[in-house]
Amino acid sequence: MKKILLPTDGSENSEKAGEYAISLADISGADILVLNVIDTYYLNALPQRDLRKSLEEELRADGKKAVENFKAKLEESQCEGYCKNIKFRVLIKEGKPSEVILKTIDEEGIDQVIMGKSGKHGIEEFLLGQTTERVVRESKVPVNVIS
Repeated sequence: MKKILLPTDGSENSEKAGEYAISLADISGADILVLNVIDTYYLNALPQRDLRKSLEEELRADGKKAVENFKAKLEESQCEGYCKNIKFRVLIKEGKPSEVILKTIDEEGIDQVIMGKSGKHGIEEFLLGQTTERVVRESKVPVNVIS
């Protein structure tokens, strides 16, 4: 295993997924690609341009914060010293989260995905979040779902 994809939105579940990704990368020597997707898919349906722009800016800020929090976790002593040798990259993309995640898997040559069961907003489709469910069903690589 060389590359782990960690989609994150700052939720508690994605934070737990991040902890698992760190431990797996430490054992396997894999790099971690931290991905935050700004969900512009639903924003485009809003009729008011000002509202769309305001919400998009808020989503960007939330995404940046989620990624910075994960980065800080890697750099702090919370990793108990074992994550200093882990290489990671950060990507922030826009679009429908499940589509962006699946496309990133192909584009980046990802070997495994580790993601939270449901996202920050708690939107759940039966047991899994809608994004997580679609990624699990359509991914060509193993997906670990953390809750």
